[in-house]
Amino acid sequence: MLKGCLTALITPFRDGKVDEKAFQKFVEWQIAEGIHGLVPCGTTGESPTLSHPEHDRVIELCVEVAKGRVPVVAGTGSNSTDECIGLTQHAQAAGADAALIVTPYYNKPTQEGLYQHYKAAHDASDIPIIIYNIPGRSAVDMTIETMARLAKLPRIAGVKDATNDLGRALLTRLATGPDFAMLSGEDPTVVAFLAQGGHGIISVCSNIAPRLNARMQEAWQKGDLKTVGELRDRLMPVSMALFAETSPGPVKYAASLQGHCTAEVRLPLVPPGEATQKRMREAMVAAGLLGEGRSQAAE
Repeated sequence: MLKGCLTALITPFRDGKVDEKAFQKFVEWQIAEGIHGLVPCGTTGESPTLSHPEHDRVIELCVEVAKGRVPVVAGTGSNSTDECIGLTQHAQAAGADAALIVTPYYNKPTQEGLYQHYKAAHDASDIPIIIYNIPGRSAVDMTIETMARLAKLPRIAGVKDATNDLGRALLTRLATGPDFAMLSGEDPTVVAFLAQGGHGIISVCSNIAPRLNARMQEAWQKGDLKTVGELRDRLMPVSMALFAETSPGPVKYAASLQGHCTAEVRLPLVPPGEATQKRMREAMVAAGLLGEGRSQAAE
């Protein structure tokens, strides 16, 4: 079962192209910092504006660096089922450990349509599938009943829940059983999600604070609530700043401050404004992720 902190990886760009060298160096840093898993080509990786060859290549680059040291959960979602199947089959061939498939956006399928979409991807591949339920971006919401129905399929392995509904987290766990991976998609509420039966998170914040986020998950698993509370409080201003504007603009800016990549995003996204940049810098300094306090990030 997937658990702990998995990073929803940014995709570095330079002059309009994927910066492959920066991406692989970033993945290696994530692993060295103790992250528990890697998620290339999700929303944070700007998958909507990656070409198909770029999308495939980013997954290949991630798997190549990971070398089995941590699981790679490749984003393979689409609002076209055939396209989703093709991306999932490529991820499997590239060596990914699982696929993260977002609920089909824009065309707003029924619950039966959602079930058949995931079942088709499941039947056409042999790797575990994580459902990505994020109604705020996709305009469709998978019900607990549909998720429980899908959970009966052998390779529907869990959910990334970005509904920000903590009551739903508990109800989903009760409906799907203990072996269904419950992963949060919301950094600010992750500890509460864990308390509702969650197993971990696919995190944006861990792009810039992988060690602290991994430590928080490990402390939870050990029952060290004091450390959990300290890290939660330390990271909360950072998590809030990361979503002051549309993600991944702020997190790419934050990663650029740490020297990992440029702050470049692809239209229709734009870099964050000055107020968000200031808020991001201040939150990172206070958390020990930038400037004089940066060495604290390695505690």
